[in-house]
Amino acid sequence: MLAHNLYIIIVTYNGMPWLTKCLNSCKGHTTIVVDNASTDATITFIKQNYKEVIILPQAKNLGFGAANNIGISYALNKGAEQVFLLNQDAYLVDDALDTLVKFQKENPSYGILSPIHINAKQDKLDIGFANYTSFSNNPFFVSDAILKKTLQPVYEVPFVNAAAWLLSKACLETVGGFDPLFFHYGEDDNYCQRVLFHKFKIGIIPNVYVIHDREHRDRPPIHAFTEPYFLSKEKHFKVVWANVNLDNNSETCKQHFNRLLKESIKALIQLNFKGFKGKIMEYKRLRAIKKVVMYSKDINKTKGKHYLDF
Repeated sequence: MLAHNLYIIIVTYNGMPWLTKCLNSCKGHTTIVVDNASTDATITFIKQNYKEVIILPQAKNLGFGAANNIGISYALNKGAEQVFLLNQDAYLVDDALDTLVKFQKENPSYGILSPIHINAKQDKLDIGFANYTSFSNNPFFVSDAILKKTLQPVYEVPFVNAAAWLLSKACLETVGGFDPLFFHYGEDDNYCQRVLFHKFKIGIIPNVYVIHDREHRDRPPIHAFTEPYFLSKEKHFKVVWANVNLDNNSETCKQHFNRLLKESIKALIQLNFKGFKGKIMEYKRLRAIKKVVMYSKDINKTKGKHYLDF
């Protein structure tokens, strides 16, 4: 049955390899696609084959978080009480979403709920998801399954990636949307940090699934002092220093930068000129974003509809 107060939001970017399976799995629910200026046939394909889907095309690639914020704002302005974020390369299995929706309505302390993520062959857990449900994050999840104990209704975790998130309106009104500090990757880490800070829980519901079709995607290696290297360092810096749950005072941050300078001097002494220039560049790039990171942290400690337009 169509739930008028639930909207599925999918951010697309050249999503043709996955769209049919993804959108077919969403049938029966109001679905919004926010397209990040795809250069393939994504928009045309959806218009021709899924006329019921609401398409919000963007003039440029806004990144994952900002695009989701547009979809979330649209849904909330239409009266949504819950929104479900689904990756373009993920497919809902059976009635997984109905189960999540029902549980969240009955347990509003859970701001984020996720099904179990499995790989495309459906024979293993998704590699990332397996890490999020490790013993250190929840000591019961794997043990209960292997020892064939009665599964708990929900398994609380500090983080699960945003490939399949059910978010409540109450959570969004308190925490806000994704922080524009992040373009792609790191935004879900930051959001989970904020959810926990504002006293909502993050949970995984067993026996309901989403297929995350990403197992065979190539990830090129990152070489030292290349642009991907500096971007990864910036992302890590943002995730750590924008964490509203950590009291990172100015002295601790100063120590971080001093360490980078010491590493650059050591490289120079060793006549490692590439290492010296690289560490100096890393220092400069992180210093350049320090102010905006700290400002973001201050904003996210307050309750409000940050980054959302509703």
